[in-house]
Amino acid sequence: MQSLALTSPALPAAAPTPASGRRLATRVRAAAVSDEPKLNKYSARITEPKSQGASQAVLYGVGLTDADLHKPQVGVSSVWYEGNTCNMHLLQLAETVRDGIRDAGMVAFRFNTVGVSDAISMGTRGMCYSLQSRDLIADSIETVMGAQHYDANISIPGCDKNMPGTIMAMGRLNRPSIMVYGGTIKPGHFQGNSYDIVSAFQSYGEFVSGSISDEERKNVLRNSCPGAGACGGMYTANTMASAIETMGMSLPYSSSTPAEDPLKLDECRLAGKYLLELLKMDLKPRDIITEKSLRNAMVIIMALGGSTNAVLHLIAIARSVGLQLTLDDFQKVSDQVPLDWWNTCSNSLSLGTRSSRWGLYDCHWKNSSGKC
Repeated sequence: MQSLALTSPALPAAAPTPASGRRLATRVRAAAVSDEPKLNKYSARITEPKSQGASQAVLYGVGLTDADLHKPQVGVSSVWYEGNTCNMHLLQLAETVRDGIRDAGMVAFRFNTVGVSDAISMGTRGMCYSLQSRDLIADSIETVMGAQHYDANISIPGCDKNMPGTIMAMGRLNRPSIMVYGGTIKPGHFQGNSYDIVSAFQSYGEFVSGSISDEERKNVLRNSCPGAGACGGMYTANTMASAIETMGMSLPYSSSTPAEDPLKLDECRLAGKYLLELLKMDLKPRDIITEKSLRNAMVIIMALGGSTNAVLHLIAIARSVGLQLTLDDFQKVSDQVPLDWWNTCSNSLSLGTRSSRWGLYDCHWKNSSGKC
């Protein structure tokens, strides 16, 4: 049986009034704005509600203005402490990163996390604390970022377990993030010879064998670490920095720019600008750290003959973004990626020796000149 639809006669459209036109324009503008990503979607939880007056009072207390409360807030986490060449300069780098973030129109707050020097603790019970420091770093960054409702993160690590710790925190939080590597150390020089951390290790054997005197041994130690930066060979720090850059979680050349090179400060200043682009695109670590980018990281590790510690660190990083990586995956990549032991640059890097003889410090300059 066919039903009958009850309809009303059509009415002529009412002519728009100035007031209705203004309301329509307002709705159109509001709709357009709503299509844009909210850059402060996490910090807005404490900066916008009137019920969060105490939160806002504290933010006013640390120097924010009314305008600042509407800006994205970025947590700048550095693994700074004075007692290690890998980390001693990270506070200065964090200050430069903070200034770059502010120049990009955002709010930046610095905070620190813990670190362990493998070079100092190696051969002692202190190494029992090394690997767990990675997880402490990840936990502490995740804790501060989550509790403070920061919208994005820039982490500045320097030593071996620092790098995976910061990336694990980024993966768990999944907010726009960039890692700025503290950089590699320069080689030391004394009486025409070049030295690095391996020289310091080897000096004891040379002394015991009678090859050098105790004073010569001390001269090696005094000149092996001439300033700030991570150990200069393809050890854990430089291996992980290279892998993380390859994955896309740091800016180009971050892994090879030496700690005391002016270009490292340029990188720190630019980090805020690029982080703002990540916020605008809502591009997060889990969009970047994928099965493909993890494979790229494994490829660069094999090509450079990097530290075997990268295996356990990449597995942990993969887990932090909900992916599974196994030893079999590393073996497959290893079987497919050749290692050229006789190439000038990869030879010294793959052997993990001497930043002073075509190691990472020298290859930074050779790559810059296009000769390596």
